Amino acid sequence: MLQKYIERSYLTMDGLKPAPKDLDLNALFIGDKAENGQLYKDLLNELVDEHLGWRKNYIPQDKGMISPEQQSQPNFKATVNRMKDVLDELSQRIRTESVPWHSAGRYWGHMNSETLMPSILAYNYAMLWNGNNVAYESSPATSQMEEEVGHDLAELMGYKNGWGHIVADGSLANLEGLWYARNIKSLPLAMKEITPELVAGKSDWELLNLPTSEIMDLLEKAGTKLDEIKSKSARGGEHLRELGKWLVPQTKHYSWLKAADIIGIGLDQVVPVPVDDNYRMDINALEDIINKLTADKTPILGVVGVAGSTEEGAVDNIDKIVELRKKFAAKGVYFYLHVDAAYGGYARAIFLDEDNKFIPYEDLKDVHEKYGVFTEKKDYIKRDVYEAYKAFDEAESITIDPHKMGYVPYAAGGIAIKDIRMRDTISYFATYVFEKGADIPALLGAYILEGSKAGATAAAVWAAHRVLPLNVSGYGKLIGASMEGANRYYNFLSNLEFKVGEHTIEVHPLTNPDFNMVDYVLTEKGNHSLKDINDLNHKMYEEASYVKGSLYGKEYIVSHTDFTQSDYGDSPLNFVKSLGVSEEDWNDVKKVTIIRASVMTPYMNKAENFNYFTPKIKLAMQHDLEAIFEK
Repeated sequence: MLQKYIERSYLTMDGLKPAPKDLDLNALFIGDKAENGQLYKDLLNELVDEHLGWRKNYIPQDKGMISPEQQSQPNFKATVNRMKDVLDELSQRIRTESVPWHSAGRYWGHMNSETLMPSILAYNYAMLWNGNNVAYESSPATSQMEEEVGHDLAELMGYKNGWGHIVADGSLANLEGLWYARNIKSLPLAMKEITPELVAGKSDWELLNLPTSEIMDLLEKAGTKLDEIKSKSARGGEHLRELGKWLVPQTKHYSWLKAADIIGIGLDQVVPVPVDDNYRMDINALEDIINKLTADKTPILGVVGVAGSTEEGAVDNIDKIVELRKKFAAKGVYFYLHVDAAYGGYARAIFLDEDNKFIPYEDLKDVHEKYGVFTEKKDYIKRDVYEAYKAFDEAESITIDPHKMGYVPYAAGGIAIKDIRMRDTISYFATYVFEKGADIPALLGAYILEGSKAGATAAAVWAAHRVLPLNVSGYGKLIGASMEGANRYYNFLSNLEFKVGEHTIEVHPLTNPDFNMVDYVLTEKGNHSLKDINDLNHKMYEEASYVKGSLYGKEYIVSHTDFTQSDYGDSPLNFVKSLGVSEEDWNDVKKVTIIRASVMTPYMNKAENFNYFTPKIKLAMQHDLEAIFEK
């Protein structure tokens, strides 16, 4: 049933006009100054007119429910005026209290940027149908789109027999990843009770270290015993404390703690793994932790690698985690691998050719030049980052958020799984009770955490993927624009200095970006007090953010974060020492305040655009610093 549907859906996609060989990103955004505003309005009007016509033409002989006489009544007109008043207030509040994230060279803050015009239009249009994608009968069109999007995401990750779907955000996708790991890892112990013949001769330790693929094979052999086995697994509250530890880097998103709480494995099962000076998971530390735990016969439930940490944009060495897993598997120790690529997942497109094959590293520069991925032929992509993305297809599950680097409006998170059979480990229906051969997409509600969900979101992601292919010819160009802009910003900050009266203020970038996140710290020359450094950076954030004054008048907007010793251990120590801070001071203050920028703008890759804004950025920073020292 599913395969038949997939084949049909991809035939539909093949029927679309082929993407132009040289996609122009400028045509896909409303624009910094609404340069494409009229185009957006024209296309939106066409879509709205089509919807209104659809309403009129459905059994056109039916009587209308709202008559001209009713529309002319005083109460009707008063109600319309009330609606207009509310919308006027809505407009006023949003215009005056919103962050101008659309700005090409003024906004250097959170993970917000221009969103793709085709996605906005698709959302606007599909919203008129109010489809609920968890119920196929409510949303046949957008449910099919979500099924196609799920396979897009799986293919982007390199999965040959994978599956995926849209969720509200990365936190829920991470929760699903841990849900999969918990249920899958507990199944062999349940089989020992329900179908002992499938696991005969294996100790509990061996059962807790079975590879996921073997567990899926055993589950297939269990046949109609599936639901009974699941009832004796972690789903039924069994074996939760036996499953072992969930290892996450210190750069972990806070969602992992919430997930461990909700899933029931407990916060004490979440073990932070130290990160190195580049804020990537320390592979040697990971190996040491696994060795110590398994020596005491404590299983490893799973390991999380991060691709695009939300504070530093760091990309963990996923390939080295995979190598380590193979090394331990040879010793009879196996762990589930989840990649949290909520932020950086779409960057895999920059490594795929038009046939979705991974491009050899030595060919990357030439291929990128051919497709105009970067404006300059430079080493923007580090070899170890390339190898990390290449190994994605070894992970069991991956979080990827269209509403981040997919440039799709909120809320559109996502998850992809390597093996479509994994869905049965979290499903809440027996697949055999449904009509055999029905040519419809998988019933989402059976396989996901959420209930009702917007069909408009699926339409928005679907449209983005059809306009911009998920390879070097489409999304690769958009990701490339972001990465090149981030490198320009990093280089600009690297040699920046300000004179404020008798004070000299220096700018110190944190680390050369793996992706498109650029962090930096301001220091006053000659002042090596970490407390004073933190105070200066926090005040800079207040001046250049929503905290003080009107956002509409801000000429340079930033975000910030704190790298605390409790979260990061001593991984920031070498950086703070490079600022002249003593180790004793670090141990006393226990944090460093960082100015943080997610450089998602698609416009700052071009030298002429970036060079237009840099004098303005410097002037705005100068004014902010003067305001700080005046006080």
